[in-house]
Amino acid sequence: MVMRIYLKPGREESVLRCHPWIFSGGIARLEGHPEAGATVAVHSAEGAFLAWGQYSPASQIRVRLVSWQDTDEPDAPEFWRERLQRAIALRAPLLADGGTDACRLVFAESDGIPGLIVDRYGEVLVLQALTAGAQARRQLYADLLASVLTPGTIYERSDADVREKENLVPFTGMLRGLEPPALVPIRENGLPFWVDVRKGHKTGFYLDQRPNRQLLRQWIEQRRRAGLGTSVLNVFSYTGAFTSYALAAGAEAVINVDASAEALALGRRHWPEGAPVTDLEGDAFRFLRDLRAAGQRFDVIILDPPKFAFSQADVQRAARGYKDINLQALHLLRPGGLLFTFSCSGAIPPDLFQKIVFGAALDAGREVQLVAWLAQGADHPVALHFPESAYLKGLVGQVVL
Repeated sequence: MVMRIYLKPGREESVLRCHPWIFSGGIARLEGHPEAGATVAVHSAEGAFLAWGQYSPASQIRVRLVSWQDTDEPDAPEFWRERLQRAIALRAPLLADGGTDACRLVFAESDGIPGLIVDRYGEVLVLQALTAGAQARRQLYADLLASVLTPGTIYERSDADVREKENLVPFTGMLRGLEPPALVPIRENGLPFWVDVRKGHKTGFYLDQRPNRQLLRQWIEQRRRAGLGTSVLNVFSYTGAFTSYALAAGAEAVINVDASAEALALGRRHWPEGAPVTDLEGDAFRFLRDLRAAGQRFDVIILDPPKFAFSQADVQRAARGYKDINLQALHLLRPGGLLFTFSCSGAIPPDLFQKIVFGAALDAGREVQLVAWLAQGADHPVALHFPESAYLKGLVGQVVL
């Protein structure tokens, strides 16, 4: 039996524009009794077919759309096999040179597979099911991934907080293949890293920052060739991926700041003994003030904090946090220094983030030129019909004086 959703009058416009979300307030009535994650047919108020979607009874996003063709069969395994194969094929150029063996293979709605994240770390795949629809199909997705890619391991990390909005409990554990090692070795742009896929942040590594780390390396190399200073402060450093790139570029010294002793310890495995790296464990806000009070100055500062805003209700508080860390960082930069500053909060749009950094520069009394605008890597694509998939934004500011 086909279960159907009928929209309120005038609520079909976003569906016709291929936006994949239907909110609960746009639904007039439900025909049938779909379970969480079940496929439903979406119809206009007049009864015309609009799309196929997955039902999420606990979420404000009540239906996530997967197809706008009434002839599609979105419960058929082959439908999802084609979606997965297409997503994987689009990432092939990112892995072609052999210097990188880790990337995001599936990015949820941007790849037409709502709620599903699949990250590759060498021979290990990490799967996240973030919505009711993805949760209902996680075993099918695992079977298809095993068939398409034959990985050594498929491990599940469905423990993100966003699952609470779907009334889903956290889950981690094996799906297919062999147990992953305690630390999985990967390479990114020729540099070696270790990834804890069981307990690390997100799925173990911040894959979305790959092109921005490469840009940092290029800019430090340019500074070194020009005879400019290359001291680096890496704030919210996690396992030190930006630090590895800075060292590869010849940075004279790096200070890492992170609240996690475990992350800092793992980071030290990424560079040789005796590398000019100092770790500071604790609160980044406090350390930024302490470094300023001590008269420390740096040539390059990276601010890559965790998400400060989880919803619109958090935006004002998050804006204060972003302004604070950027203000302190701008006080710590030497003239001519570079600030790489990021926000991964989807609720903070790029124009607001730029205004926040401008406010910090104004209060710090620093003249700053913006020399680059940064975003998530190509393996985290932004579908034009789904602008919500653009979450990571960054700026490179050069302090004039």
